[in-house]
Amino acid sequence: MRTYGQYCPIARGAEIFAERWTPLIVRNLYLGCASFSQILEGAPGLSRTLLSQRLGQLEHVGIVETTPKPGGRGHRYTLTRAGHELFTVCQSLGQWGARWLEIAPENLDPFVALWSMCHALRRDRLPDRRVVVRFDFTGRPRPERYWLLIELGDTEICKTHPRFDEDLFVTAEAEAFVKWHAGQLTWAQATREGRIQLDGPTALVRAFPTWNGRSMFAHVRPIAAE
Repeated sequence: MRTYGQYCPIARGAEIFAERWTPLIVRNLYLGCASFSQILEGAPGLSRTLLSQRLGQLEHVGIVETTPKPGGRGHRYTLTRAGHELFTVCQSLGQWGARWLEIAPENLDPFVALWSMCHALRRDRLPDRRVVVRFDFTGRPRPERYWLLIELGDTEICKTHPRFDEDLFVTAEAEAFVKWHAGQLTWAQATREGRIQLDGPTALVRAFPTWNGRSMFAHVRPIAAE
């Protein structure tokens, strides 16, 4: 790990926090990702080799704690007290980014928004039975399709058909879905303009937006909107 060679706490903290992918790894751990594969899924573009390296570094400096999985292969990763305090830096950075940086076309990855939504769903509002929601995203170089599997309070994003009947169908412009998740577009506006469309049982159609899976920064008002 390269250092600035300074005693300044900002410099020493940046040596750890400013490493590429580290803030996203800390974010994913805070959101409940405990396995290597879960952390990796929430950071598209991150290689397995680099993730392994970063987790080793974070464990070495006392930000991540690693324990063997009981009765199985692999390890479980959790944030230490220092790691949880470091996440407050992630929150401050996220609030700044939500306020001052516009969402550029290259940031409109619907899978990332869907993954984030899955980790922010209100478990107490989810159906008490298995529900499969199919998402078809348009406005991308190639159409993208994913499935949200809800079962016994647990959720999973599937890139292939989960082999259960589909209950609800969501067709959305990628830009509209990302901006709704980010708090820059209301559900009413997106559906009224036909940018997000739902098809399925009326109860599920009405319930879906109440599951409240928006970004933790959806409340931040962008400076451009002022």
